[in-house]
Amino acid sequence: MKSLRILLPCVVVAFSMAAFAQSDAQKSFDKMKTLSGTWVGRVTVDPPTPEMENSPVRVTMRITSRGNAMVHEMADPNTKDDPTKYDHPVTMFYIDSDRLTLVHYCDAGNRPRMTGTLSPDRSKVDFTFEDLSGGNEHGHMQHALFTVIDENHHVEDWTYMMPGDKPMHAHMDLERQK
Repeated sequence: MKSLRILLPCVVVAFSMAAFAQSDAQKSFDKMKTLSGTWVGRVTVDPPTPEMENSPVRVTMRITSRGNAMVHEMADPNTKDDPTKYDHPVTMFYIDSDRLTLVHYCDAGNRPRMTGTLSPDRSKVDFTFEDLSGGNEHGHMQHALFTVIDENHHVEDWTYMMPGDKPMHAHMDLERQK
């Protein structure tokens, strides 16, 4: 009976700590939320594509839905804001059950879904491909990696799978616009 009196409070404390501990998905999402704001930089691609190489990019990230989602928009800052004529992909981040989910609304007309994981050093959120909605005749986004350098600098690496399963890698080095 004495061991039960000692064990019971330990079990209650353990369950209480588990209830208040942040999930890995929430930690990953919290890291992504630190990127809220407007970012500018340059894009490099591999294999090199003359029209995209070293082109300017503006990324806007905005927390929405009472903190339950984040919108990521990419655009060329030198073109008109007309997403019907120019690339203007939108990505949504949110927690679905116990995982951080990314849905990329691609200019290719499809919606790849990926799951994010925070690195042990908490500097990167790595998104791996889960599935695809919509057609794949033009290819699809396959992978995304967000690396936080500091509060005013981050890097985004996106891998697009071209038709025939040929990867194209886009690297964006971004500074917070003040």
